[in-house]
Amino acid sequence: KIEAAMEKIIHSAMQDAGEEESEPETNAVVFVPVSTEEDDEDDEDTQPFLKEYQQSLKAARRSAIASELRKEAEERQEQKQKQEQKQDQKHERLEQSQSEEEEAEKNGLFLSKKASKKQPSRSARPQHIGFVTMEGNPQGQENASDTGELKRKAVKGLKVTGLAAVMMTVAAGTAYAGVSYYYTDKFFNGTVINGIDCSGKTAAQVEKELAERIAGYSIQVESRNQEPQTIDGDTIHYRYVSDGSILECLKSQKPYEWIRGYFENKTYLVEESVSYDKELLKTQVKELECAQPENQVEPENAYVAYTDSQFEIIPETAGATLDLKNAYKALDAAIAEGDQAIDFSTEPNAYVDAEITSDDENLKNLMDTCNNFTRASITYLFGDQSVTLDGSVIKDWLQFDDKNQLVQDDASLQQHVADYVANIAAQYDTVGTEREFYTTSGRVVYVYGWNYGWQINQAEETAQLMKEVQSGAKVEREPIYSMTANSHGINDFGDTYIEVDMGEQHMYYYQYGDIIFDSDFVSGDINYSDRATPSGVYTLYFKTSPATLTGSINPETGEPEYETEVTYWMPFNGGIGFHDADWQDYFGGDRFTYAGSHGCINLPYYAAAELYSIIQYNVPIICFY
Repeated sequence: KIEAAMEKIIHSAMQDAGEEESEPETNAVVFVPVSTEEDDEDDEDTQPFLKEYQQSLKAARRSAIASELRKEAEERQEQKQKQEQKQDQKHERLEQSQSEEEEAEKNGLFLSKKASKKQPSRSARPQHIGFVTMEGNPQGQENASDTGELKRKAVKGLKVTGLAAVMMTVAAGTAYAGVSYYYTDKFFNGTVINGIDCSGKTAAQVEKELAERIAGYSIQVESRNQEPQTIDGDTIHYRYVSDGSILECLKSQKPYEWIRGYFENKTYLVEESVSYDKELLKTQVKELECAQPENQVEPENAYVAYTDSQFEIIPETAGATLDLKNAYKALDAAIAEGDQAIDFSTEPNAYVDAEITSDDENLKNLMDTCNNFTRASITYLFGDQSVTLDGSVIKDWLQFDDKNQLVQDDASLQQHVADYVANIAAQYDTVGTEREFYTTSGRVVYVYGWNYGWQINQAEETAQLMKEVQSGAKVEREPIYSMTANSHGINDFGDTYIEVDMGEQHMYYYQYGDIIFDSDFVSGDINYSDRATPSGVYTLYFKTSPATLTGSINPETGEPEYETEVTYWMPFNGGIGFHDADWQDYFGGDRFTYAGSHGCINLPYYAAAELYSIIQYNVPIICFY
């Protein structure tokens, strides 16, 4: 059918060129249509190709005809130029002939009248000139015959050339169209899809190779504390599923561009659609070694611990407790992507994480709090002595559990602080202690008293120290006292005190080591146990002038035992104090053994007045026998 169509096209081309169809020469190529049963069966399949082929032949025909006409026009122009050259040559010969006639005329020769009447044209393009020779043969007719013969030969050559061109064009178009048809269902040369060379292969062949490659799929599973394990694709029914993407790649190429495949490569990356049984995958996850109960290791939280003189955060431990749900999700995603390996250790949430990590803000705050404890330094001053509380002691107040994790317990810490304050109070408080005292008379006595000395206010000091420890303060200071003395040390009387020697019935007032006052006195009557002046160390409560001294109430009468007016009153031990006593006949000696007071220190009026004027608060009053 194709050859018959070509013959018709060639015949049409020859008619367009003005040529009658002639009998083919003996060696001419004759296209004989051949029809077979197979052709009849393929008619329906070749219709698209024949349509494209006919369009190609028509284009070739038009191209051949245009080429033939151009060549014919060029040949005609060339023939015309040759004719003009011949005319010029004839004109030259005519002029030469006329010159010869004139010469012959001179020599007695006669030209015909017809020839003599015609004159040569002098134009640049002389017209055809006929002339008669001596024999009477017109040369113009002979030349015209030659020109016609040349034209016929030129036309014949043009036809042969055009016919050959048409035949070559048709043959080339037929071959190109045939190759184009070949690539209607095959990939061009140089086509690569997902690493597979698809040159000359159909979409089905490419998908078959993909399926064979996917059939051998497996994935390696790595986990904590276990050897890697492999899950084969067969165990989860892993297989390739065509989604039409390969066929889309084939459709995207244009068959008539097949020649480009020999000059450039085309690479495609398409998603390889696969399917597998997810229930089987869940079973495979449960059977992994890392999922077995005996291989589960609980994670440990990060915690704060004391190391190298400071508190630090000890990082959490990851453990190896697999989260089956999240591990399955991670493995499922990896298989869906076609990954060949997965490491559960790098997958988020595949393992159960520690609840408290090293970057936990609360843990950092706790570490800072603990380090404030170790940074704290509180130095207590006791005269020329001092005691320092620092982190080396404070760290022992903090409680840690069996995993060495800090247990934050403010109540426990406060108790440790209170115990520390109580300890230094017991060591440095002098109130309620017995003191060694060197008397003016040279004796050494031991005095005891609750009303004088150093006494730390333990409640207030505990609260203050708790704040300083928690804030990491660095301070030097005295404790908070509820009672103070003149000096620190064994004898806290210092060098300013009042010495009341009841054995000698004489008193002295020392100020900065010097006696500024002394006097005899009468103390409490020692014959009565409730009247004898008690020994001890005291301080002045207050002083007033004048005053009325009132005795205790007599239960029988309901009246005070006495009411006495005095000018100077200076109590220091309950109702006992210094005052003037003008009823005493004398002072000193042994009067206190039979005419003593109710417990007060009776002074002469002038002595009481002087003492009243110089006595100061917080000056220890030391009474002894």
